[in-house]
Amino acid sequence: MKKTTPNSPQSPEPSAVDAIDITKLSNITEPLVSARLRNPNRPDPVSHVFTIIPNIDTESLLCHACETLASLNVMATDLACELEGSRRNVMLAIQQLAVLGELLVNRALDNLDPPGCVTEARP
Repeated sequence: MKKTTPNSPQSPEPSAVDAIDITKLSNITEPLVSARLRNPNRPDPVSHVFTIIPNIDTESLLCHACETLASLNVMATDLACELEGSRRNVMLAIQQLAVLGELLVNRALDNLDPPGCVTEARP
């Protein structure tokens, strides 16, 4: 009986990243980055798709951070349940960091407005 050998591996198809002209991209970004390094007061050359209101209070920022970390905790826990071995351990470590961050943010909120204190309603 003749043993067949599998086809030799073919080179992978070029990805979309290979199609991008890196020099062209560098020519666009380099002046922006250089200008930022020369003048630290110049705003970062980033997209402002996601922005935070400039004068938002610290308590609101911490509340949103806490909710975001709680969501991350749930997602990481759900994903860890689907994984096995070292990947599961990595995901559980990420989940524990999310919980730690949530605890730190909650403590910061408690420091701003200790539980049991009566505060006036803000307009």
